[in-house]
Amino acid sequence: MRTEVRLGRCSQSLLRALLAAAIAACLPAYTAMAQSRPTVDAATDFNIPARDLAGALDRFSTQTGIQVVYQPELVASRQSKALTGRLTWRQALEALLQGSGLEYQQADDTTVVIRRQGNTRSPAAARPAAAATQAAPAGSEGTEVTELGRMMVTGTRIRGGVTPSPVIGISAAQIQEEGFADLGEVIRSVPQNFSGGQNPGVALGAETGAGGNANQNITGGSSLNLRGLGPDATLMLLNGRRMAYGGFSQTVDISVIPVEAVERIEIVADGASAIYGSDAVGGVGNVILKRDFDGFALGVRYGTATDGGLTTREYTATAGTTWSSGGLLATYKDASTDPIYARQREYTANHMPEPATIYPGGDVHSGLFSIHQSLGELVELRLDALRTRRDQAFNMTDPTYYYIVAGETTSSLVAPAIEFSLPNDWVLSIMGALGKDEHTRDVARATHGTEALTRTQNDCWCNRSEVYEASAEGPLFEMGGGDARLAVGAGHRSNDFMQFNHLTNTTTIQGSESSRFAYAEINLPLVGPDSNIGGVRRLVMTGAMRGEDYDTFGSVTTPKLGLIYGPNADFTLKASWGKSFKAPTLNERFWARQAVLYPAAWLGGTDYPPGSTVLGIAGGNPDLDAERARTWSASIAFHPEAIHGLEMELSWFDIDYTDRVVQPIANFSQALNIPEYAEFIRLSPTPQEQDEAIAAADLFLNATGTPYDPGNVVAIAYPRFTNTSWQRIKGLDLSGSYRFGLASGQMTIRGSASFLDSSQQTSSAALPFDLAGRLFYPAKVNSRLGAVWYRAGFMASTFANYTSGVTNPANGMKGGSFTTFDATLRYSTSQPDASRSGWDFSLSLQNLLDRAPPLFAADGIGWAISAPYDSTNYSAVGRFLSLSVARRW
Repeated sequence: MRTEVRLGRCSQSLLRALLAAAIAACLPAYTAMAQSRPTVDAATDFNIPARDLAGALDRFSTQTGIQVVYQPELVASRQSKALTGRLTWRQALEALLQGSGLEYQQADDTTVVIRRQGNTRSPAAARPAAAATQAAPAGSEGTEVTELGRMMVTGTRIRGGVTPSPVIGISAAQIQEEGFADLGEVIRSVPQNFSGGQNPGVALGAETGAGGNANQNITGGSSLNLRGLGPDATLMLLNGRRMAYGGFSQTVDISVIPVEAVERIEIVADGASAIYGSDAVGGVGNVILKRDFDGFALGVRYGTATDGGLTTREYTATAGTTWSSGGLLATYKDASTDPIYARQREYTANHMPEPATIYPGGDVHSGLFSIHQSLGELVELRLDALRTRRDQAFNMTDPTYYYIVAGETTSSLVAPAIEFSLPNDWVLSIMGALGKDEHTRDVARATHGTEALTRTQNDCWCNRSEVYEASAEGPLFEMGGGDARLAVGAGHRSNDFMQFNHLTNTTTIQGSESSRFAYAEINLPLVGPDSNIGGVRRLVMTGAMRGEDYDTFGSVTTPKLGLIYGPNADFTLKASWGKSFKAPTLNERFWARQAVLYPAAWLGGTDYPPGSTVLGIAGGNPDLDAERARTWSASIAFHPEAIHGLEMELSWFDIDYTDRVVQPIANFSQALNIPEYAEFIRLSPTPQEQDEAIAAADLFLNATGTPYDPGNVVAIAYPRFTNTSWQRIKGLDLSGSYRFGLASGQMTIRGSASFLDSSQQTSSAALPFDLAGRLFYPAKVNSRLGAVWYRAGFMASTFANYTSGVTNPANGMKGGSFTTFDATLRYSTSQPDASRSGWDFSLSLQNLLDRAPPLFAADGIGWAISAPYDSTNYSAVGRFLSLSVARRW
């Protein structure tokens, strides 16, 4: 939803037109947007289930095209009854408001204002960014002053503010319309996101591509990975709070958050370190929970892949209640999933020995609790708490052995906050967040044809994080477009990481870091719609600055500047420039330094004598510096008043990323063949050079099965973490939606596409090489386009997904593109009485035509045999069919 409200044609009554303009300007974030111009006396088929009044008003606005303006506090704790039948919009709105103590006033042909019953006075004409309480203007004695709530938007700390960066919004309704069952599926559908990094579908072998060891399924969770910069370069928040990192790659598992508790997801696909600090290089994602829920709901879901495997059983329970000064929400999810075995797919059956899996099985138990309570009119307490346990199991194979991998991950978050309302619309907030994530992996090895098991690994990757922050926000002075507003804050953050080996009862990795930070952000609305300046309907300047002082690598300062310009009601232009950074992960710093002896063939060597070996030097680097980036973005949004329901946006982005921390030899299986790795390969090393490399390591391992002979070592490879020189990421994003009436229902067409160009230079002496369009890196083009049709409780949707082909750098061959189709049918019923109960039935099909992923000639990677497809860009699930049933009381 855009923060700028566009009114329809002027009413013939000048007073009503001014009233509508004033209220809409004052309440930009809490207006249900009209989607099409209504016929005033026409009847409409309504099917609005019993729910919170704010959500019901939004649904009413969608179905009628009537724009509804309201103060958030008026509807925050109120519920609406179910509404079904063919009614005029007036009859429907009166029914929704019945018993609420509220009424509506029509401001013009397409706008109504919700107010308390018995209030016959019109709200004062307020400034577009008016304070929460303001004096009545001269000559308006006796006029009621409107008090405004302000919604926090991801990408800014200014209440009711705007961000100059492009924002991707995904509502709970959209998640249902597209048939997604968890937030991992949601983010994998976003074209700006790369499904590499930490994701359950990333199969063995993908760790040879982008991100090195981070590019694999570690915990079974799902991470946001904007632009393919790595899951550690995108910040993930829950209600604006940081969660604990997971595994060893500094990722955050978004799928642990029960989708039933989610109000919306906001993704800022632009650098945001000036607002949020480390990690927000590719951007930031924020999962916003439902603030109020009244009732009880149960759900069950069953699904399976038609080619076999991934049979899923899921049970959910959601309960909540509201009262005059607060509300609470609790959700619980229990899900189990069977693995997909290699034998169940034709293209892996003869390539990967039994009992190899290409998708893990597992169980998830997740609970979330959220409560808010006001103490009078000046203080509000909030608490969000999350607890999840995930078990997963998969098998890895080589010609001699197979390995049974079992993992258990427990994640928790406790995030309290207290907010004080101060005079002159200032707000003081004090908040904290304590997060933990512990992943234990147990590995047993067996010889093919035997049942004897040898335990080879039982390690815990344990993460802990703490954040404490105090902030204040409020107006400074009045400007032409409203109040200039300022947000300031300071706090402390710490992270701890430990890898503990339960087999040897030793700590193999242990590290910690802490930082102090302070920030300031300002929003300057120079011109607003009421300024009456030709060619400038809206002009806003934004600025932010954040400083952080780390106890490891020192201080970082990140500024950001932005501009929002609207020449008229049909266009909005945005531009931003800023700096971002990412602190090295604790695993990258403190991972034990290893010297490992490999057969040369494992690194792609083919022209060496039998018995040739390569010495690999890997592990952590305590001297790593922060990664730093300059980011630019610009966008133009088209939202014509003449075509209600149409919105389009074209965005350009450019990230100049320096001092990137990567393993410079990402594709270790081809280390001796890929030219850009030459700088990190020392050919024909002397025995003295080998001795020095082994002596500098914390441990020496021999993976050849034969004694170490310095005379057989043909090279030393250095895949150790290092700050590379440069990476450049740029491209275009295109998105749009159009909502209109069709066959007595509502049709929405929406879609988005991302065009990516990225390259990397591993050192100042090396030549840049392309990343986008490369095997195990993001494809150059990703898109999703579809349509949703809704009528009288029935909903049908279909979406097409496209990913362009990628090139295998080992042989220069480009694979085919990947196009799939998804479809969802949904039917909701509700009882039109005080019971507010209803049923919801949903049938979803993903990859409707059962498209198989493009294949490539996979090579053996060490002791393992990898999957013959790029599992970071393409899915091996095939057609997946699921049926969901839910009941609400």
